[in-house]
Amino acid sequence: MEFTTGGRLEIRISTADVGKRVSVRRLNPSGGSSGGSAERFTDTVGVLTSWEGGVLRITRRTGEIVTFDETALVAGKVVPTRHPTATPHGSASRPFDPPPRRRGPAATVRELQETAARGWPARETARLGDWTLRAAGGFTTRANSALPLGACGLPLPEAVDRVAAWYAERSLPAAIQITTGDPEQDALLDAELAGRGWTAERHALVRTAPLAPVADTGAPTEGVRLSRTADEAWLHAYGRTGASAEDALAVLGGGPSVWFAAVPGASGAPLAVGRCVVDGRWAGFSAVAVHPDHRRRGLATQVMARLAEQALSEGASAAYLQVETDNGAAEALYDELGFTTHHAYHYRREARRP
Repeated sequence: MEFTTGGRLEIRISTADVGKRVSVRRLNPSGGSSGGSAERFTDTVGVLTSWEGGVLRITRRTGEIVTFDETALVAGKVVPTRHPTATPHGSASRPFDPPPRRRGPAATVRELQETAARGWPARETARLGDWTLRAAGGFTTRANSALPLGACGLPLPEAVDRVAAWYAERSLPAAIQITTGDPEQDALLDAELAGRGWTAERHALVRTAPLAPVADTGAPTEGVRLSRTADEAWLHAYGRTGASAEDALAVLGGGPSVWFAAVPGASGAPLAVGRCVVDGRWAGFSAVAVHPDHRRRGLATQVMARLAEQALSEGASAAYLQVETDNGAAEALYDELGFTTHHAYHYRREARRP
């Protein structure tokens, strides 16, 4: 990595570069002062996700997030996105492209965003140009955030004001989903929201995989029960409603072809649950949860395999899911099942109003 001009290290990035792919060098707190550069410095390449309160947050291609104080930054520059290919937004391809041999099913970011939105539908939606405002009584940020997929038809500051007002009318905190580093308009939106003090949170990855290998793990699936609806026991096992059961069921039960899976225990209560929505060639997996006393027994794999079998029977061939970057256990499972990172996203949430 070359950071110098005339032999001097230079910092050529600023908070205005949030959302861009950067290469930085920072002081290594564990490095010795008498050692070489490998001991004194650490180099990182990735998307500058945020730069707030003197702290930089960089997301690497693998989804790993690197956080450090700006006082440790000694050099930095914006670098071109790797694997440049066209996207529906006219920008370079996402910086999270894995090597060609490890890529999942071919898909654009826009296609997956639209598919995922159909698979986790809000109870109420409104349009602002090509943006979709979503509300579901507070059940999950995904169903209670604006999804900007193109032009909003307004100057950006005015559009953000409209979004904030729409959520305020519903007594919900305003939130906007931001695709990390792709396309350029998301970077501009991210910077606008950061300037208003909206906080970045819930960094997540969209991962994809061929569907057949998810079904063909060899895991026993005979004991996995499928249903078109989620009952109270399933919701209890899922344990992440955070809102009224009515709002949760409206979102969970929405989508083109939804299936709920459960592995019943001796008492009949589920030991593990999961959800899949089939939408054309895509099978979207979500809400996979295992009782704490029964983890590391392959139950999540059984649930995923049974749902994949059902999706294959309906003509699906590709799988996707969304997982937060701090969920290491889920990441390990999805790695084993062949999922690779397609792109990353996070949310910007409005600061609480007085």
